[in-house]
Amino acid sequence: MRLAIMQPYFFPYIGYFQLIAAVDQFVVYDKIKYTKKGWINRNRMLQNGKDVMFTLPLKNDSDYLDVCERELAVGFKRDKMLNQFKAAYRRAPYFYDTNLFSFLHNSIVKTCTHLGIATEIRISSDIAIDHELKNQDKVLALCEAVGASTYVNAIGGRELYSNETFGGKEIELKFIQSRPFEYAQLGDAFVPWLSIIDVMMFNSPEQVGVYVNECYELV
Repeated sequence: MRLAIMQPYFFPYIGYFQLIAAVDQFVVYDKIKYTKKGWINRNRMLQNGKDVMFTLPLKNDSDYLDVCERELAVGFKRDKMLNQFKAAYRRAPYFYDTNLFSFLHNSIVKTCTHLGIATEIRISSDIAIDHELKNQDKVLALCEAVGASTYVNAIGGRELYSNETFGGKEIELKFIQSRPFEYAQLGDAFVPWLSIIDVMMFNSPEQVGVYVNECYELV
């Protein structure tokens, strides 16, 4: 059984969904520190041919809280964010097809459903391990708890894990490497690796499925 584990991101880029599609079970960390200026509550979309940031505003609180302890700002207006997307993508061909941890988790699950990704998605704190463990030790504990024979991680985390340590637990360690691809946006120079929303606005669900399932390799 192949397992992948990641923190939640707000409508992440397509590589995140390639990782989900490449495994049998996907665990989303909920008890993990919120990082400012990361990708947990923000991402990039296309606007007038350039990449611009969109953000889920959060209530002011301690930067040491976990993601599952942070809350969306009281003044957050979903309609305002939807209007941002409408302004950016109203001319995109698939525009009309288409809360903090619960909001992120729901967006990941709904996007996977839309794209036909059938991977089981679990929340890390629902799995019986010592949740005080950190980094590689926590990943290994989760792998053992769910009976994973292979652990797949994003290629950017290659330096964080040891083949020898995983091998000692009889768990194969793999990394997912996305392959470049392009699609027509709005006539400007192609801007790669934007939010999955950009991919869905300019491609049919069937074509997005091709990108998700075929435009990567495990190394």
